[in-house]
Amino acid sequence: MRPTNFAPRPNPQHSNRAKTAALNLRETPLSTLLWMLFATITFACLSITQANAQDDRPNVVLILVDDLGLHDIGIEGSKFHQTPHIDALAKRGMRFTAGYANCRVCSPSRASIQLGQFTARHGITDWIGAKTGMDFNRGDELLPAEYVHAMPAKDVTLPEALRESGYKTFFAGKWHLGGEGSMPTDHGFDINIGGHHRGSPPGGFFAPFKNPVMEDGPDGESLTRRLGKETASFIEGQDDQPYFAMLSFYAVHGPIQTTQELWQKYRESAPAPPADGNRFKIDRTLPVRQIQDNPVYAGMMETLDNAVGDVMAAIEASGKADNTLVIFTGDNGGVSSGDAYSTSNLPHRGGKGRQWEGGLREPYYVSMPAIVPENSTSDVPVIGSDLYPTILDVCNLPLRPQQHIDGRSLETVLAGGKDELLEQRSLIWHYPHYGNQGGEPSSVIRTGDYKLIHYHLDSHDELYHLPTDIGEQNDLASEQPERVAAMRKELLAYLKSVDAKFPQPDPRFDPEKAKQRWARTHGPNKERLEKREAAMLEPNWQPNKDWWGSTVD
Repeated sequence: MRPTNFAPRPNPQHSNRAKTAALNLRETPLSTLLWMLFATITFACLSITQANAQDDRPNVVLILVDDLGLHDIGIEGSKFHQTPHIDALAKRGMRFTAGYANCRVCSPSRASIQLGQFTARHGITDWIGAKTGMDFNRGDELLPAEYVHAMPAKDVTLPEALRESGYKTFFAGKWHLGGEGSMPTDHGFDINIGGHHRGSPPGGFFAPFKNPVMEDGPDGESLTRRLGKETASFIEGQDDQPYFAMLSFYAVHGPIQTTQELWQKYRESAPAPPADGNRFKIDRTLPVRQIQDNPVYAGMMETLDNAVGDVMAAIEASGKADNTLVIFTGDNGGVSSGDAYSTSNLPHRGGKGRQWEGGLREPYYVSMPAIVPENSTSDVPVIGSDLYPTILDVCNLPLRPQQHIDGRSLETVLAGGKDELLEQRSLIWHYPHYGNQGGEPSSVIRTGDYKLIHYHLDSHDELYHLPTDIGEQNDLASEQPERVAAMRKELLAYLKSVDAKFPQPDPRFDPEKAKQRWARTHGPNKERLEKREAAMLEPNWQPNKDWWGSTVD
């Protein structure tokens, strides 16, 4: 169920060649003249068909949200956050129930989308700017591995591949894949609004934005709505040339900020706190949020949803909605520990920065009414690096298997078919670092229904059967040693094949200081965290005297 085959327009003949052909007609038999006339008419019809096909190439809109938890969305189970526009987008096409980001933190996942590769292959394995080696001195037992600090120029990115095929390319929002020399416009985007080296918004989520590649709006303007409207404006301005628009929100990354009006709305609708008063539970390294009741974060989610609505309205108004491929996903799990501790990913364990499903599972919605059945679902495990070949395939452009080597096209599944090779392949994650949110240096492989986590500190493994243990509470490693050995072998063989980097022991490690830090985490730090989060629901709470200068959303 592909769109029409899109061939290039034929080049016109030179006039001198045309004159020569005309002179030769006098010497040509009638039967040959008739054949030439038939061929000319056929060629002209083919040219018209090809030209029309060029005009009918699908448009592509990719929406990427920062730090979005799967269960932050209404259709995925949130009873607190209101996301009607995103819910409608999910119902518009296919919702993948086993969608994954390529990493538990942002930059690696973003690079994987652009390159079609797992993180260990392209080498961006941590958020760009994170410290490594002896520069990292937090008191942990391992030194985080080195990583690539900008997207490799030698690679052909997704927007470059599309631009080479005649697509207009547009980017708005968070980039975080390098600075000067590795900006969006250095990697295939014709237009860049707001994308630079920083991972969080320099001026927060309300103007003045202090963004070096984006004009400020009036004081108090919402950054999230602004990015949505910039994308909508780009869509409205397109005519016959097909386009690829990537809207890469800074939301819902910290700092978490909303308007006073939205805070009040969600303060009043927040669920009752847990019976024991504890919103957080210590899970190995840090407290992890167990309930969605943060009214500031809920306000951010509503603003995000409205911005998505702005974009979808522009697509509908364009008259080309049926032939527009829309993809919605996120770059890593919701922030349940570390940073802003802003959401809960239950029933998945953990969140951003952590090795469990809460750090990796993402909404993964793909719609295009011309080929994707409405209200359809798929339980095939899919990942961000699959977007590169999928977009090329749906647009009927040549695949680049040497580039998107770890990605697999989802076109067959999107059209309602079955792809056994896609179902059987393994997904691999590599994070040889410590996360700010309590994550541990480890590598992960999912094969079929089983997920294995290999820890680099002591080389032990955890094995989970996801369909029956979505919360990853029942480690089966000791019960299934043969499966563990086979999955570990495949994982380590892949990492070796791509020359993956690994952490090394830190000679400065002090066990006594580690114990002291552990005690602080479990005692006074958790107590302060509980009080801070409870205070947000008090009637007179406010973050500062002017609510960041924000205006009503």
